[in-house]
Amino acid sequence: MNRRQFLKRTSSALALLTAARYVPVTFAAESPLRVGLIGTGWYGKSSLLRLLQVAPTEVVSICDVDSRMVTEAADLIAQRQRSGKRPRIHSDFRKMIAERDVEVMMVSTPDHWHAVQSILSLQAGMDVYVEKPTGVGVIESQAMVAAARKYNRVVQVNTQRRSTPHLIEAKELIQEGRLGRIQRVETGCYWHMRNRSTVEQAPDIEPPDHLDYELWTGPAPLQPFNRIIHPRGWRAYMEYGNGIVGDMCVHMLDMVRWLLDLGWPRRVTSWGGILNDRASRANISDTQTALFEYPDYNVSWDHRTWGRSPEPDPDFQWFGTIHGEKGTLKASVFRYDFIPTGADRPERTRKALLEYDRYPEDETEKDLERHVASAMRAHWKDFLACREQRGQRVPVADVEEGHISSSACFLANTSLDLGRTLEWDPARHEVVGDAEANRRLRRPYRSPWVHPEPNAV
Repeated sequence: MNRRQFLKRTSSALALLTAARYVPVTFAAESPLRVGLIGTGWYGKSSLLRLLQVAPTEVVSICDVDSRMVTEAADLIAQRQRSGKRPRIHSDFRKMIAERDVEVMMVSTPDHWHAVQSILSLQAGMDVYVEKPTGVGVIESQAMVAAARKYNRVVQVNTQRRSTPHLIEAKELIQEGRLGRIQRVETGCYWHMRNRSTVEQAPDIEPPDHLDYELWTGPAPLQPFNRIIHPRGWRAYMEYGNGIVGDMCVHMLDMVRWLLDLGWPRRVTSWGGILNDRASRANISDTQTALFEYPDYNVSWDHRTWGRSPEPDPDFQWFGTIHGEKGTLKASVFRYDFIPTGADRPERTRKALLEYDRYPEDETEKDLERHVASAMRAHWKDFLACREQRGQRVPVADVEEGHISSSACFLANTSLDLGRTLEWDPARHEVVGDAEANRRLRRPYRSPWVHPEPNAV
């Protein structure tokens, strides 16, 4: 059974399910879109402010376990939204969802919260815009897909390479046959982005008074707190995320899957580990290679957070490169180059679209990745169009596409841990003949949190 057949059969089966507790949230069509935000850190604010630029929106409610962070976000939102109103502030997302006064919930928390918060929002009748990856394990990610289908909700995963203007043009080149038969695909990242602090530099301390660390941790293992963990440094720990493979590979794998119309890989192999910076408090790999095997060619991933990049061009140190018989396409968030076979320079190149003439605030906004702003706006527009045409089209980064890209990365990390290749059966949603690998499709949840299951959402 191929991916499309599986999606069709799964969607048909879930459509027959009903839930007595589910009542859609409805508002007058002429009123602004009512939005809530869970997680008011860096990317939560960046994503939300792009929405405010492209649609009549009222941010009515925001939530964060950090009282300072959520207060600052409320002040910023009041300055930027048209009504000038300050959104209500919550510290517990469950109470926020229970109010049922938003149409779209943004989930912009650390990875270990994505599945729980998205599923609860879907059960409350809200559409969801969620950061990548779709959780921290294959089964909770699958449960997100099941919940979206069961409650007929629109879910957009913020893998916005699929909405990046210059990459959309690159996809057209491929569709025109300019690359010819695809032979190999390489992806990778050589940025020095792994936290290098040692125990002496970041000792265990009491969590700050403005942070509810117990709720921040939620279903993840409760670790001693240190200054790396919050804010933003949680990506250095596998307890809360998926390492650089789950942070950066998921974007590039998703990009090339979209460019080439690829589904699930047949086999996943990964190797590497902490080979260079062993003194750091970070427990994610500093060196890792992964191989995603497809019928006609493989997609490789490579990251190294130390040493010199093998790619001298800074625009292609986080990249996806597609080799075809007629040429090579080098793609990144910054630009693409198309280089015909035998040529020593690009025949065509396009840089990221900057729209300062239309959105001058992009030039001065704190922490905004300016080269990504146009893609984020396009991603929101796609999501909003799908809400208007519910049931007739799905988002370009629909939750199932996010599930495939995310889960392939989860499997790569499992392969690294177990030291063996994993053969994936997408119809059964299991690793073939590997009980230990299948046990790891679910991460244990800390009590009293309960792991979501696809057949019980």
